[in-house]
Amino acid sequence: MSTVVLREATEADLEEVLALYQGIEDSPEHVLTLDEARAVLAQFRAYPSYRLWVACESTGSGAEVVGTYTLLVMHNLAHRGAPSAIVEDVVVAADRKGQGIGRQMMAHAAQQAREAGCYKLALSSHRKRTDAHAFYESLGLAQHGLSFSIEP
Repeated sequence: MSTVVLREATEADLEEVLALYQGIEDSPEHVLTLDEARAVLAQFRAYPSYRLWVACESTGSGAEVVGTYTLLVMHNLAHRGAPSAIVEDVVVAADRKGQGIGRQMMAHAAQQAREAGCYKLALSSHRKRTDAHAFYESLGLAQHGLSFSIEP
């Protein structure tokens, strides 16, 4: 099992993060340019509880980003004011899958949600990502409710 360091992403990580997203998008046009990603990261910074995390592995010349996820903690008026968290965009480098990195990232996300007092940690996954579904189920996540979407 590979051990990685999880930390909040910086602008310097964006090229490696975008390369990871290339591996899950249906088309290259769906991945942001570096300038677009910088603008989005600046927007993340405006939210008090929206973070981009990276999993880094030491290399001879520094550290390589081998995984990433985003976590949004949302405050609620319902549920006695307990916040909830959503984990999104979970990606592990294709050549690092099966090494425990995704498991470490999800444990980290759950820890962040617990520390924020969240009553739940939720995620959605595209119907076609059956390998991801099996992974999430192996972590103890269960399907709960239905997810609906509409193009605005």
